[in-house]
Amino acid sequence: MLRPRPMKHVRLLVLTEDLPQASLALAQTESFHPDTRPPTESRLTGLPGRDYRDRYNQARSRLDKIAKLIDVPVEEEIQEVRVVELDELSALNDWLGQIWQKTSRYEEDLRRLDDQDRFVREQEAALENFQHLNIDLGMLRSRTRFLDFYVGIVPRENLRQLEGAVALADHLLHLYMQRGENAHVVIVGPTGTKETQLSAVLNAAGFQPIPIPDTLDETPEQIHNELEAQRQDIRDHREGVFQRLSEWSRGFSDRLVEARRTLRLAEPLVTLDPSLHSAGHLAYLAGWVPASEVDGLAGRLRETLSLPFEVQARDPLPEERKLVPTVPVRSRLLQPFALLVKQYGVPEYGEVDPTPLFAVTFLLMFGSMFGDVGQGAVIAALGWYFRTKLGRFGLFGVMAGLSSVAFGFLYGSIFGYEHVLPALWMSPIHDPILMLKIALGYGVVFLVIACLLAIYNRVVIRNWSGAVFGHHGLVNLVFYLSLVWGGLNLGTRGAFGNLPTILVIASLGALAWYNWRHLEAPLGEKVLVVFIETLETIIGYVSNTLSFLRVAAFSLNHVALSIAVFTLANMMGAFGHILTVILGNLFVLVLEGGIVMIQVMRLQYYEGFSRYFSGDGHEFAPLRLRRGTAPS
Repeated sequence: MLRPRPMKHVRLLVLTEDLPQASLALAQTESFHPDTRPPTESRLTGLPGRDYRDRYNQARSRLDKIAKLIDVPVEEEIQEVRVVELDELSALNDWLGQIWQKTSRYEEDLRRLDDQDRFVREQEAALENFQHLNIDLGMLRSRTRFLDFYVGIVPRENLRQLEGAVALADHLLHLYMQRGENAHVVIVGPTGTKETQLSAVLNAAGFQPIPIPDTLDETPEQIHNELEAQRQDIRDHREGVFQRLSEWSRGFSDRLVEARRTLRLAEPLVTLDPSLHSAGHLAYLAGWVPASEVDGLAGRLRETLSLPFEVQARDPLPEERKLVPTVPVRSRLLQPFALLVKQYGVPEYGEVDPTPLFAVTFLLMFGSMFGDVGQGAVIAALGWYFRTKLGRFGLFGVMAGLSSVAFGFLYGSIFGYEHVLPALWMSPIHDPILMLKIALGYGVVFLVIACLLAIYNRVVIRNWSGAVFGHHGLVNLVFYLSLVWGGLNLGTRGAFGNLPTILVIASLGALAWYNWRHLEAPLGEKVLVVFIETLETIIGYVSNTLSFLRVAAFSLNHVALSIAVFTLANMMGAFGHILTVILGNLFVLVLEGGIVMIQVMRLQYYEGFSRYFSGDGHEFAPLRLRRGTAPS
């Protein structure tokens, strides 16, 4: 299950007349991933699908624009699969062009109404600054022979100082509105020699003038009524346009539905266009197909194609490895975990798919760190209840919650209560040293498996030196196992042991020798780099192993938080006790549950994936015939 599905490179030669039928057959099998590389034969330089693609794209663009104005009913699922020839597609494109030419007139009317509505909204936005100033705004826009007017905004904290300062300049300040931290004011005063002095005062107070548009020449209330009347008139006109458009389009709405269905049937050949090449009447296309489905694809072509064709299949070449797509996990139970793996990357063809291992280890770590029957049941129930909104992650929440429930029975914990359920094993708080030992042992097993997978991935692509001496290769694994062996000896016997010491020194020496040979640098730099990389190997494996102590730490932390909650609850009365327990469990669910999730993901990504999973592949995306009811 960890191994990717074997793939074949399939080469198909058909007559150009049969290309539409061949594309439909390939789409129905849902097993053909197009290969866009040009063929090696120099004569296959023709591009047989370009005219078909151009007609399709133009028709699709026209239909999409029409559908923005005309409500095209959702078509039923395609029941009858048929070939859409170029002549039919061209005729459909011409008809859609005629419909769009007439529809665009209504679009122009609606756009003109939108422009008018936008202008009214701009007027209303400008009017908002003067809605509490009930005077003719035209008087404030221009100076008179004897009076100056200033309308603007000033910070509220500067209002008192500004009022006193303008008084010294023989001006009056009128506050007509306050909004947030700003005050809207009108300043009136005589024209004269103090105008320059007033300008300096306004600048110092942070005064920002508000321009009054030329169209606002009446009182705000009058202008507001006029603008509302204009908006109502625009709404009436828009409803009239849509009504006329609906009446006009009623006669051909069914044909628009059929047009969308026809374009869906034509889509597979358009999708294949980058992969299509031809010479005369002979067309070529190639792609990647799962090895188990090659016979089925060939059989489908034999059933549907009336003219001669040829199918050739071969194994991928070593240099094509990065081009071969990886078939994603199809198990419903593994789908949510596959989505999380995809956040890191897609396995290259030949690499181990980490999804099954990720699912098992994730659930083990989450459950052991957050083991509680009641809280796990809440997580599972929420995942199930919101499964429609969460999609595939609803099942993820259910499985994580059930894992927590399982470990809750082992720990004998339900909503933090440790003495209600009999523990099938023990509570972590009762033997923390054992929990730490188990966490370390789990970390060792996890890292060893990661190294073995890294070695396997390199062997598959015949990277022998990388498998032996590379990062987390065989020599690294020997060093790590020797280090663990010596550590166990040191803990049980008080001595590291001769054989583990020899293996540690030999493996580090082999790594240093390999790095020395493959490093081109001055002598001093080579010594320094080799020493640092060797030291990093030692520190890295030790620190990576110790990282798994967090599995035990959070299992202990979970119990400690529950103890803290019950300590507070016991200080309350009966009602306060119940309320504190409920709120405390909510706190633990949200805060600690989120932290545990993050820590588990960190261990998976940085201690697991980074060792054996490149994530540089691309996902298998076969040609499909979209039969669904929703438009694309």
